Amino acid sequence: MIAVKGFRGGVHPPTNKHLTEDKPIRKASEPARAIVLLSQHTGAPCEPLVKVGDYVKVGQKIGDSKAFVSASVHSPVSGKVASIEPWIHPALGKKVPAVIIDSDGQSTLHESVTPKGSAESLSQEEIRAIIRESGLVGLGGACFPTAVKVSPPKGKTIDTFLLNGAECEPYLTADHRIMLERADLVVEGAKALMRAAGVRKGIICIEDNKADAVKAVERALRGVSGLEIAVLPTHYPQGAEKQLIKAVLGREVPPPPGLPLDVGVVVSNVGTAAALATTLRTGLPLISRIVTVTGQSVVEPSNLEVKIGTLFSSVIQDCGGLKGEPGKLIMGGPMMGVAQYTMEAPVVKGTSGLLVMSPEEAREEEGTNCIRCGRCVEACPVNLMPLFIRAYTEAGKWDMVERYDAFDCIECGCCAYVCPAKIPLVQWIRLGKNELMSRRKGGK
Repeated sequence: MIAVKGFRGGVHPPTNKHLTEDKPIRKASEPARAIVLLSQHTGAPCEPLVKVGDYVKVGQKIGDSKAFVSASVHSPVSGKVASIEPWIHPALGKKVPAVIIDSDGQSTLHESVTPKGSAESLSQEEIRAIIRESGLVGLGGACFPTAVKVSPPKGKTIDTFLLNGAECEPYLTADHRIMLERADLVVEGAKALMRAAGVRKGIICIEDNKADAVKAVERALRGVSGLEIAVLPTHYPQGAEKQLIKAVLGREVPPPPGLPLDVGVVVSNVGTAAALATTLRTGLPLISRIVTVTGQSVVEPSNLEVKIGTLFSSVIQDCGGLKGEPGKLIMGGPMMGVAQYTMEAPVVKGTSGLLVMSPEEAREEEGTNCIRCGRCVEACPVNLMPLFIRAYTEAGKWDMVERYDAFDCIECGCCAYVCPAKIPLVQWIRLGKNELMSRRKGGK
C-alpha cells in the first residue's frame, strides 16, 4: 500500500455515518414525472433536443451542447415530454430550463442502449467518446465533465490517476456502499478512465474508517496490474482534489487557475468509475446515481439508487417520510452541502446526499465579534486567512478581498467549524467572491 503523506489544516468533525453505513443500496421508486434539468454540470448548459409532446425512451439523449466543457442529459424514463420550462436548481438556488417527462411506467429502452465493450477492447478515443455521449460527470459533487478531465491538453503529461473514495463529508455513505457492494464496477471503471486519460499508474484512495470497503476493493484488484490502494487517516477535507493529491503524492497543485493536471494527476470519484463501468456493460447513460438520505428527521435513513429527475420529496418518502417538522434540508453534507428552501427540487447528477436535520440540530448560534484567535487560519487547508477576507468583505474593500486570495477558497467550511465566535465565515467569503466576479463582469 501507498505511504500517505497527509496535508496541512483540516478538521475532524463527527462523521455521523452510523445512520446509513450498514444500509445496502436499494432502488428508489420510479418517478411518475421526471424533471431533467438542462444544466447539471460545470460548463455550458444543454439545449433541448426534444419538444413538447414527443415520446422519449429510457436512455435517449434529450439535451446537449456543442461546447467542449459540457455534458449531455438523457431521459431516465419512457413517456411523453409534458413541458420544457424553468425549474429550481438545487445547487444554484435559481430556476434553469428543464425537460419535464410524464412516465408511462413501461421503462422502454432507447435503441442506443446497447453494451459498449470493456476497457481492454476499446481504444482511448472510443472510451472518450462513450464518456461524452453518456453525459458522465464527476459524481463527488463538482460535476465537472469527465470527458474533458480525461482529455488533457497537449503539453500536459499525466503520470498518475487517483480514484477518490475518501468520502470525508459527514453523514454521506454512498461512495462507501458503492465500493463495498460494487467493487468490481469501481475497478473496471477505473481501468477505463485510466485508458481514456492515457495513464498506467492508478491509486484508489480510501479513508481508514471504511475498512470493509478497503477489503472489498482489495479482492476486486486481485490479478489487476497498474492499480493499488492508499488507505488514508480520516481527515476532512481529504476528499478535495488538491488535498488528496497532497496527502497521497506530496504534490502541491498551484493556486487557481492551477489544476491537478499541472502536477501530472487526474482525479475522479469512485461513483464516476462505477457509472462508467455500468455504461460499458449495459449501454445505459448516466440516468441514475446513489444518494444517501439521512438525518435525525428521516424515518428510515437509506442509500438509494435514484433516477435523475426524481423530486426530493419523493426520495424522502421512499425512506418512510419525515419525523415531524424538519429543521433544515441540505443537498449534500453539513460542511459543503447546499440548504434547500423546497423539497420540490429534483435529483441532479451532483446530488450525493439529502440530509434532513431536526429543528434542534439546525438551530443557528448567533455570532459574536472576531477575537483574532487564528483558529480559522490553522484549519484552512489552502493557507488562507479567512478572518481578513471576511472583514474586508464586510467593509466593502474589494481590492483587499482579492489581495487576500478569496478565489483560492474551496468553501470546505473548516474555518466556520472551528470559529469560537460562530461567525459564518464561508458565507462571507462566498459573498466576497460573488461581488468580485460581478465587478469583473461589470468592468468595475
